[in-house]
Amino acid sequence: MKKAFTLAEVLVTLGIIGVVSAMTVPTLMRNHQKKTYITQLHKVYNEITQALIQYRTDRNALNLKEAGFTSTASVQTFIKTYLKTINECDKVGSPCFADEYKTLSGTAPEGWTIDTKSYVLPSGAAIRPAFSVSGDKLVHLLVDINGQQGPNILGRDIFFMAIYNNCVLDSVATGATSAPLTDAQRDSINSDNWKPFAQILNDNWEMNY
Repeated sequence: MKKAFTLAEVLVTLGIIGVVSAMTVPTLMRNHQKKTYITQLHKVYNEITQALIQYRTDRNALNLKEAGFTSTASVQTFIKTYLKTINECDKVGSPCFADEYKTLSGTAPEGWTIDTKSYVLPSGAAIRPAFSVSGDKLVHLLVDINGQQGPNILGRDIFFMAIYNNCVLDSVATGATSAPLTDAQRDSINSDNWKPFAQILNDNWEMNY
């Protein structure tokens, strides 16, 4: 006589599968989404880095300052020329950026009140440069990897990074005036704005927070 599972055994098995799925699927989805964000961020990072190097090379310069990267206007000209923007805004907000952002803890971000021109790249990413010189740090760059699309959360799809004189993109740490920053310098960052990108660089392009 052939043996078969009873209805009770099948229901118990399905119940166990359901419980395991409920516990693991959300985590798998979050991890997949994080990898998607990292892929998009790395693409923008590479695009900007390559454009900076090309800008410096075209001017046969040793660094960005020597190439003419010395003012807000020069940074804006670089972006429009080397990154081939498809939209331009007078400030953060529509249609370049979303009108509202949150931190990972759900609070409103601080220090975003500087209204300078923002741009949308062909990839759909939005960037807002702010010329801010300190040592070899030349520009603060606000980057939304997917523009107005969600989740519009600092550390997920929007990041702060800085452009340094040697064409390196990195975070900003107290007392650090050149890049790349050391792991210890990045670990010392407490700012909600600068911490996420620093952690991603330290974790070899992983979003482990």
